[in-house]
Amino acid sequence: MTVLIWVVIFVLTFCVMEFMAWFTHKYVMHGFLWYLHSDHHRKDHDSWFERNDFFFIFYAVVSMTLLFLWHYDIFWMGLPIGLGIFTYGFAYFMVHDVFIHQRFKLFRNADNWYARGIRRAHKMHHKHLGKEDGECFGMLFVPFKYFRNI
Repeated sequence: MTVLIWVVIFVLTFCVMEFMAWFTHKYVMHGFLWYLHSDHHRKDHDSWFERNDFFFIFYAVVSMTLLFLWHYDIFWMGLPIGLGIFTYGFAYFMVHDVFIHQRFKLFRNADNWYARGIRRAHKMHHKHLGKEDGECFGMLFVPFKYFRNI
């Protein structure tokens, strides 16, 4: 029974992270921490790393802290929540940084309706170079309007 509860918590955490990605992107990255996110929209650097990568580090630290708390019997839900955050972060990284932005040269030939919809939605977001007017959405559940006529 404990495993079933952990699986439910893991899946719920993964789904909540899609909301957190949207919320963080709209109100934090395009809000008071625009300084860290702006180099993702305007390549004002020559480095492979971006200031924007600090957001990945933040969620990685949260995930590791929860795993640590579970390991030392401080917080029993730390394992499924920490793994849910980690798994979402990995999925987001694979879709956003690897597939869309090609930070690693993988999945270049992916060409199906979902891949085209994700690329189209992300391109629409990146056409705005400032912190205002950029439509924000999660990376795994993109609005269906971007999948029309594909």
